[in-house]
Amino acid sequence: MLANKPYLRQVDVQKILDAANAYAEKHGWAVTIAVCDDGGHLLGLIRRDGCAPVSSYIAQDKARSAAMGKRESKVYEDIINNGRTAFATVPHIKGMLEGGVNIDVDGHTIGAVGVSGVKSADDAGIARAGIAAILPKS
Repeated sequence: MLANKPYLRQVDVQKILDAANAYAEKHGWAVTIAVCDDGGHLLGLIRRDGCAPVSSYIAQDKARSAAMGKRESKVYEDIINNGRTAFATVPHIKGMLEGGVNIDVDGHTIGAVGVSGVKSADDAGIARAGIAAILPKS
């Protein structure tokens, strides 16, 4: 028998984008918000008015890194900042800055949210606000 695993539906992606966008709007932040599946494939994106165009690429890379690595992108930033600079050459992982947050459901990373445009800790906060819209309150 094959195992079942949770996955992101389009309705989930929209809830994440709406909640993250509302959080960014409340703070007046011009950011890009990207949502991807567990393989790093883009499922949805919002680039808020006034956000730098490059943020669209950075947000997607942060989301991909968090999804495929099954951990927040900040982990990679910390590894490099702690001296393991060779880690910057890892294939397929480009968004090694804080702001990518993986979505964990019952021990499965089902995707991630990446945000770019403000301070990295605030980018991560926006991502978490989006994810909170689909996960049960604990």
